[in-house]
Amino acid sequence: MMDTARPAVRIDRLEKRYGDTIAVADVSFEVRPGELFGVLGPNGAGKTTTLECLEGLRTPDAGHLEVLGVDVASDPAAARPLLGVQLQVAGLPATMRVGEAMRFFCAYRGVPPRDDLLERFGLTDKLTAAYGSLSGGQQRRLVLALALAHDPQVLVLDEPTSGLDVPARAELHAILRELKAAGTTILLATHDMAEAETLCDRVAIVLRGRTVAVASPAELTTSGHGLSTVSVRTADGTFIGSDATLPGVQEIIDDGDYTRWLSDDPAATVTAVLGALERTADELIDLRIERPSLEERFLELTSAGPASQGPSRHDRETSGPAREGAPS
Repeated sequence: MMDTARPAVRIDRLEKRYGDTIAVADVSFEVRPGELFGVLGPNGAGKTTTLECLEGLRTPDAGHLEVLGVDVASDPAAARPLLGVQLQVAGLPATMRVGEAMRFFCAYRGVPPRDDLLERFGLTDKLTAAYGSLSGGQQRRLVLALALAHDPQVLVLDEPTSGLDVPARAELHAILRELKAAGTTILLATHDMAEAETLCDRVAIVLRGRTVAVASPAELTTSGHGLSTVSVRTADGTFIGSDATLPGVQEIIDDGDYTRWLSDDPAATVTAVLGALERTADELIDLRIERPSLEERFLELTSAGPASQGPSRHDRETSGPAREGAPS
């Protein structure tokens, strides 16, 4: 049983260089047991290099990496069975058959063939099909089944839904939720901000080889400089064409039957709107509050503007000037 008192994954001040090129300058974060944790960053930020150091595929130049209390560098043999890994590029031979791949990986892990996983991921009718003949979604499901064959406690996924169509992506998301509900800790690197916002309990944003923020998606989206949108529709259209100033409002937009306020204090704005409706005896038909998306906050943090220079207000773990990194 997983020890909930210690992190499932701990990465502390990781550094990795390739000659004079710094791929990872200072990455630190902890993943809690049973958490679905995202690693976000632009191309070249160091995400894949960080995961490869954790997986034992790369040797870090500095820093400390642990999986369930096991030091990855000093005891890789003990750390390896704890991890299930889906690489960004699977590397399976195009001619390898589905059933053959499962038998091969299970033999390597010293466990019986996991036909139950192939059934679970809808691949039982593809046992004799070559890997190269599978659709993109089927290939990702197969690789995920192989990563889970030895029942790892921590699953590491590098861009698992990249290139998938909408139905295949939704299917894989459902599988990840199922795995998380069963207690698997999942570390997910992704470029898809909507995916991270929907799936992840917390995320780390990595920029130029350094961690710039660690928080939940909700915390990140409420901690930036972006404005929330308060949208109102009423029976009599009280606010249509109104230029009345409300608390927190920076801009007013009339959009058909709706009036939308861009506000830096949506709670105060909504309170004022409800008070105005009560005074005019107008009927509220629809009221919506939309905070900035994770993608907008991500762009704010990773831009060259002032927002990328200072620490996040929520759970910031590292800071300092970033240096250019190698492609991840």
